Parts: sequence; structure tokens; C-alpha cells
Amino acid sequence: MTNLNASHANHHNFILTGIPGMPDKNPWLAFPLGFLYTLTLLGSGSILAVIKVEQSLHEPMYYFLSILAFTDVSLSMSTLPSMLSIFWFNAPEIVFDACIMQMFFIHVFGIVESGVLVSMAFDRFVTIRNPLHYVSILTHNVIGKIGIAVLTRAVCVVYPVPFLIQRLPFCHSNVLSHSYCLHQNMMRLACARTCVNSLYGLIVFIFTLGLDALLILLSYVLILKTVLGIASRGERLKTLSTCLSHMSAVHLFYVPFIGASMIHRSGEHLSPVVHMLMADIYLLLLSVLNPIVYSVKTKQI
Repeated sequence: MTNLNASHANHHNFILTGIPGMPDKNPWLAFPLGFLYTLTLLGSGSILAVIKVEQSLHEPMYYFLSILAFTDVSLSMSTLPSMLSIFWFNAPEIVFDACIMQMFFIHVFGIVESGVLVSMAFDRFVTIRNPLHYVSILTHNVIGKIGIAVLTRAVCVVYPVPFLIQRLPFCHSNVLSHSYCLHQNMMRLACARTCVNSLYGLIVFIFTLGLDALLILLSYVLILKTVLGIASRGERLKTLSTCLSHMSAVHLFYVPFIGASMIHRSGEHLSPVVHMLMADIYLLLLSVLNPIVYSVKTKQI
């Protein structure tokens, strides 16, 4: 018992991983990572600035886009401190409390991003189904309430996770397999049963991201039903084209996320590099590509 307590006491820090098996290559990634973070800030910041300045963009669709851009920046900034410490300063150690805090913000903003995509799907549905009542339905007050609801839901479902992690003893390895802290990654290092953590993580996944994906699918089924009722083929294509940016953003979020989740749960036999790449694509490239997608596919932007 004394040895266990001593081991647990030593685990006030975790070691983050750069490139698994190739620590000497870490410095080479410093500049590409810095470039990607700069692109995220410039892209999302430009969208936020343009929407604020341009009066013609003060519409529900662009308000939701502003929330998405702000979420992308927040998600990126959640991983930035640990990325910089590894690749720029060669300091992979992170204290336990800082790791918990980073994990909390990453998961919160990930769920917020999913909720914003659902809100944008609802926005597209209202636009196509009731174009004449679009502005009267999605008022500033309604958009504000939707934003608060999305953030509140994310905080509430992630709030128990730090306490579930803190109750676990960490008396084995303290080396994480990513460059930032994730619940499932920290959970694997515990030297106790993690059934409660796994079950709670699965419940959160099903009733947040899983439910969001179903709502988005339902929205597009209803949108497609409405579009098929339009007589002109040209009008049908024009109406569907207004959804291209959102559909691209949905794919950019859910495809890497589902891939990373599947690899975490059933990809133990895969190389650690695969785990790292999938997680980085989900958390980093998403924030870089979203502004590009909306800038290219949205004529007004």
C-alpha cells in the first residue's frame, strides 16, 4: 500500500509525446505546426472581422459561422501550449492539473463544435423550408439562446470527467501517446478499473456527438425532401449549393473524429504514429480547413 501511494505521489506530471519513436525529429515539426496555427488564427480571425464589418453579412447564417470560427480558434488554442512546449522548447512534461484543464477545454470545444454544426443545419433547413420567415424565426435573441445552450450542454457533460480522472491512481507509466491530454489517453495509464470512465465516455459520445449526427442527417433528409418539391432543376441545384459549405464542414469534423475514436477503442495493434496522426488531423487540420472551405464556397465571404 505504501509503494502504491508513493508511486501515485510521483505522478504529479505526465510526459507528452511528439513523434512516437522519433523524438529527434520533433524540432523539424516546429515550423509547420507554427504555420498551421498561424493559418487558423488568420483564417478564423479574418472571417470574424469580415462578418463584423460587413453589414450585409449580419444574418443568422453568418452569426452561426462566427460562432464556428470562434470555436475553431478556441479548440486550436487548447492544444497550442503543449504543442509549443514539445516542438519548440523540447519540454514534454506537463503537470497533472494543467493536463486535466487542457483535457477539459479540448473536450468542451469539441462538443461545442458539434452543437454549432447542428445549429447550422437547422439554419439551412429554415432557410430552404421557410425562406420568407427566416429572419423572423432566427432572431438575434434565438441565436443567442442557441449559442448559450450549446456551450452549457458541452460544459455540463464534460464537467464530471476531470473528477473521474482525479479519482484514479496512476502508478504505471506516465507517458501519454499524444502531444496533448485526452480523457481516453489518460484513462489508459491508470492502474485501477476504468469501467466508470469508459461507460461515461460512451454515454457522452452517444448522447452528444451521436445524437448531433442524427439530427444533422434528419435536417438534410427534410431539406432534400423540400428541394425535390421544387419544379425547376436549376433551382434545385442552386438551393442545394447553399448547403455545400456546411456539408463540407460536417465531413471535416465527423470523419476524422469517428476515425480517431475507432482507432482509440479498437486500434491497439496499429502504430502509435497512426494514433497521433488521426488525433492531430481531427484537432488541428479541422480548424485550418474550415475557414478555407467557407471562404472558397461562400460567395459573400
